[in-house]
Amino acid sequence: MSAADELEDFYDKTVTVRTLVGSDSWGDQWTETTGVRCFLDETRTLVRDGAGAEVISETTLTGPPEYASLFTPGSEVILPTRTANVIKAGVADPGLLDLPAHVEVALT
Repeated sequence: MSAADELEDFYDKTVTVRTLVGSDSWGDQWTETTGVRCFLDETRTLVRDGAGAEVISETTLTGPPEYASLFTPGSEVILPTRTANVIKAGVADPGLLDLPAHVEVALT
């Protein structure tokens, strides 16, 4: 089993991501991706957003790294129980180590 496949068993949820791609005179523009596999941790955590302000994250989403570009700040994630917004996202890339890469997303 490759390192990329090691986390597949943990991705027990699927969510829909409405990626914020921009705004114009008509309002916010979104693209929607359904069936995004992930693991959800519903633990409240104090995090810093992209501007450095301290905010509360209600949920941490972990998923395959190929989904990283979907999670721009301000995007919406439709969870099984509610809709949340992306605070920040980052990819854990192990480099030369034989560890699984993944994207980690802090949600409101």
